[in-house]
Amino acid sequence: MFFCCSSNTPPEQGSEYVVETAVKQLSKQAVSEQKDPEQEDDFTRQLSSHTHGIRTQADGFVPTEKALQKLRQGNFRYVEGKPQQRSFDADARQALAQHGQNPFATIIGCADSRCPLEILFDVQPGDIFVLRNAGNTCTHAEGSMVGSVEYSVGHLHTKLVMVLGHTRCGAIAGATATALSKAGKPSNDPKSSNTLDTLLAGLGPVALQAASELPSGSTVEEVAAHAVKVNVFHTIEKLLTYSKPLREKVRQGDVLIQGGIYDIVSGKVEFLGACPRQALVLDMDAALDVPVPPVEALAKEGKPEQGKEDAAAKLAGA
Repeated sequence: MFFCCSSNTPPEQGSEYVVETAVKQLSKQAVSEQKDPEQEDDFTRQLSSHTHGIRTQADGFVPTEKALQKLRQGNFRYVEGKPQQRSFDADARQALAQHGQNPFATIIGCADSRCPLEILFDVQPGDIFVLRNAGNTCTHAEGSMVGSVEYSVGHLHTKLVMVLGHTRCGAIAGATATALSKAGKPSNDPKSSNTLDTLLAGLGPVALQAASELPSGSTVEEVAAHAVKVNVFHTIEKLLTYSKPLREKVRQGDVLIQGGIYDIVSGKVEFLGACPRQALVLDMDAALDVPVPPVEALAKEGKPEQGKEDAAAKLAGA
């Protein structure tokens, strides 16, 4: 067992990793003995920890911490250049089609072609539920991103959601340059009909927050680099703000939301943990659910819904 003895031990090894390592080694032994590719695939499938040789609904759900551990281990293998040897063939496709998908994590990543999520986490089809757009962002409540996350944690029962940014992100760089060039200037620009401009404008607050957290005189490149991290947490906040079902699952401990940054040069994923403002966002329902005077009394004062408006204002200013 190379990994068990090496100083480069994968983080948080679990029993499933040991099984998969044994499968890999036994598969190599089978290859040396039989040299038949078809027999090799059958041999590997028989030893798989999954019921049908690949993750399907016939397998159990993966708890949050174990799902996070699997991502850590997969990225370690990818960085080391030692991905697991698997075969995704016709039988695997048939198993997924017949028995349904059962991903252990939902990953929200950037559409950048340099960030192949399945590869950098060393997983195969059926393992992760992938959502991607430019800037791994979520700026609108009615967008498909929110609905897709709700589908994954509700219908597919995925226990882990990760928002993954990456270094040298073009969307973040563009939004940062635009936001800083307009900072402190009156906005006289007409509303753009360009969807890309709308996307970059939505990332403007992220860039300005990143600039405010850095020393005065920081370069645009330095601000953009920090904005990648700010944007990851911003997306997590927006997901929780826009989705009550997701908030409830996170509050109950049924779902874990984490952030991460992929370094496109080293290949390493920096696992950032939970959003610093998560507790505040999770409390928004309680903050809005304040005692409201009887409608008749409010009507006389001409202040309907005043109680909830005050609560919402306090939350926004927190």
